[in-house]
Amino acid sequence: MVKDIESPAKTIEDRAVARRTGARAGSRKIVKPLRSVAIFGAVGALVAAIALPAYASSKPDETATTVQQLAAVDAQSLVVASEATAAPLNRGTFTATTPDEIAKKKAEEAAAARAAAVASTAGFDIGNYALVSPGSGEVRYPLPQGSYSVSRTIGGGHNGIDMLAPAGTPIYAAAAGVVRASAESIGGYGVCVMLDSVVGGQRVQTTYGHMIYGSRQVEAGQTVEAGQLIGFVGSTGRSTANHLHFEVWVNGGLMEPAAWLAANAG
Repeated sequence: MVKDIESPAKTIEDRAVARRTGARAGSRKIVKPLRSVAIFGAVGALVAAIALPAYASSKPDETATTVQQLAAVDAQSLVVASEATAAPLNRGTFTATTPDEIAKKKAEEAAAARAAAVASTAGFDIGNYALVSPGSGEVRYPLPQGSYSVSRTIGGGHNGIDMLAPAGTPIYAAAAGVVRASAESIGGYGVCVMLDSVVGGQRVQTTYGHMIYGSRQVEAGQTVEAGQLIGFVGSTGRSTANHLHFEVWVNGGLMEPAAWLAANAG
């Protein structure tokens, strides 16, 4: 029997084909696990991208600043509207009904209380005189009605009226305003107070001279109410008897005080 003898060339070629086939099979075996690893890695990255921000957002922010902390740092900058309430208006025993009337009444009573306290410590005996000028108008008489008599008025270099009254008679502000001057000696006026006011839209300046030493109840720059006690009648400066020298200037022009009082104080 005769055996087929394979040629050497064919044998070599078959072996080469077998080696290539085996190499491809081996590479396929290696690629499959690598592909699986890559897929699992991509899935893990996707899960991390979704889960981690949600987890982070669920954690409390330790550096966050609360409204209460801001208020503690700068309490003056925080206003809570719901807690802001209007202060109740305490009318007390006042018969006034409007806020302006109530404020005016309170100011008058406070002025009277201050005047009474000062008068008592200064030792002035004001008898039965009220410590706040009567009336409710914009202009008041500077001395109590019936307590004085007029000895002279303006003319011949005399710029006011002299209202003769007993020493210690209370002197009131003729109008509300600001004290322009208050001193123990102002030229011939002696102890004197000067007020700047606005009456009926006009600038009014009033002067109160010859008060008793140490009797002034107001100081320069102070705001006063109409009828507020400002001093007591005396005879200081160029004076020969106890009286009040009272001057009135309106818009810079000298006025006859008695006529001005009669027209404005009623």
